[in-house]
Amino acid sequence: MSGFVPPFEWGRVFVQPWTTDFETSFWIVLAGFLAAAVCGLVGNFLLLRRMALMGDAISHSVLFGLVAAFLVAREISTPLMFAAAVGSGILTVALIEFIRRSSIVKPDAAVCISFTTLFAAAIAMLGAAQLDGPVHIDPECVLFGEIAFVALEPPVVWGGVSLGPPSVLRIAGVLVALVVLGTLFHKELVVTSFDPGLARSLGMRSGVWHYGLMAAVSVAIVSVFEAAGSILPVAMLIVPPMFAAQLSDKLPVRYLLTLLHAAVGSVVGYHLSVWLDCSPAGAMVVAGAGLFATAWAWTSAARRARQPRGAKEDSFAMGRGVA
Repeated sequence: MSGFVPPFEWGRVFVQPWTTDFETSFWIVLAGFLAAAVCGLVGNFLLLRRMALMGDAISHSVLFGLVAAFLVAREISTPLMFAAAVGSGILTVALIEFIRRSSIVKPDAAVCISFTTLFAAAIAMLGAAQLDGPVHIDPECVLFGEIAFVALEPPVVWGGVSLGPPSVLRIAGVLVALVVLGTLFHKELVVTSFDPGLARSLGMRSGVWHYGLMAAVSVAIVSVFEAAGSILPVAMLIVPPMFAAQLSDKLPVRYLLTLLHAAVGSVVGYHLSVWLDCSPAGAMVVAGAGLFATAWAWTSAARRARQPRGAKEDSFAMGRGVA
């Protein structure tokens, strides 16, 4: 076991990253925070709509859009790849809705059928494309990514000033855009998420807002996966909103708690990765899950403490099958 877990060294784990390796640590942690924030904020609405698996479906179908764009254009262009990946995410949602509405297949089965089919098709297309020569699209890289490489990207320079790695700037731009759009259309998103019937009676087109939200989810995932793969955005679509839901019923407070979770999870996860010498993205997900488990345990204990003693005894008796 001692060989599996490296010895803990305070200086190497907590001091060196912010002294000797400050620039590298800063960009990795910032990328992790932005990724968790952009996914977590839109994930709050997925949680309200009980569509947690949709993020997993979209993240896996992204590869289909990437390969299709490469086969058509025969070049790797960031704007083209971005648009194709977002289109692939929207196609996944449309396919899921079509299967669900035109058959007796349940929603969860429709999700599974759609994204596994598109993902498998992407792998087959990638294999066929490699017959004409090497293709610079690595499925393993797309799935798992490597957020540690963000700091090695050539920075974007504007007016003689270095703004930072392009991946970080891309995620930051998407975050700002989603915050602005979410603020402008907050009422519509909330009403269509909580009560679609009320939304229709008010003249809101629930289907339009549904696909708009799915497009936002697609953009959020695509903006993150180039730097961190698909595992981090899938987790951060749900874990931060679940953390926030444990602590508050008010949606604005949940947004703030989501950002807090993103900040703490990225910092703790990065130091965990330094200690264990493992993937920073994976460690950030583990740290985020740990924060959720802590919040869940604390709120569960608080509810039990507020429960009257007689109710506790009745609950214990029912649990043991005593009349």
